[in-house]
Amino acid sequence: MHNQDPNPQALTQKQSRLIGKVLSPAVGLWLRSQVEQVQHLQVKIEGGDRQILSGCIPGVSITAKGAVYQGLHLGEIQLTGTGIRINIGQVIKGKPLRLLEPIPVAGELKLPEADLNASLQAPLLANALIEFLLPLLQTNDLAPQPARYRLQNSQMTLDNGQLTLRAQLVSPAGNPTPFVLRSGLQLASSHELQFVRTHLQTSQALPTANLDGFIIDLGPEVDIQELTLSPGLLTCRGRLMVIPLEEG
Repeated sequence: MHNQDPNPQALTQKQSRLIGKVLSPAVGLWLRSQVEQVQHLQVKIEGGDRQILSGCIPGVSITAKGAVYQGLHLGEIQLTGTGIRINIGQVIKGKPLRLLEPIPVAGELKLPEADLNASLQAPLLANALIEFLLPLLQTNDLAPQPARYRLQNSQMTLDNGQLTLRAQLVSPAGNPTPFVLRSGLQLASSHELQFVRTHLQTSQALPTANLDGFIIDLGPEVDIQELTLSPGLLTCRGRLMVIPLEEG
């Protein structure tokens, strides 16, 4: 008697191809929607059909080059996410992909000097630097307001264990204060960056006691395991907990 049941292996392979065709572009489209631009994006989805159809992706590997997020130029990124729960039923119907739970993401960031300099124009990085510089440069304002200041002609160079920033801090009145900042950068904790061995050159006489120890807190969702400064390149390796955005 002829067996009418389809070959299970062939059915599984067919199903896998179907899911991959539906899901991979959806994941890529969602990632592109999270960044302002990206030159190259590659997504590889891992896991069995039954797991994926239940709404859980066991693993996703992502490689991106030239991504820009909130004005930050991120160079080359390799990320791996695990245990990702998504709205698979809606995705299959053509709806946008949504994360249903926070996901742990491990990865490595390689940030060339050119991308770091482009990122100096981003308010996120520029404002952090201004908050660091204002107390040191001792402006004439009785109550300096960081938001009213801006950086001009910024240029950063990277060397072994050290960064050098040349720029002008422009006051609300338009008065520029040229400076050269040289500093090491190390981990104060898994989510905190600390300036060390810091030297600031300006036309003003500055108390050196205030220069070391400034900390940038990246938040509890960040877990940095390694941070390296080398000539022309910043390398960072660690983990990040991605929190789904609330639907408006």
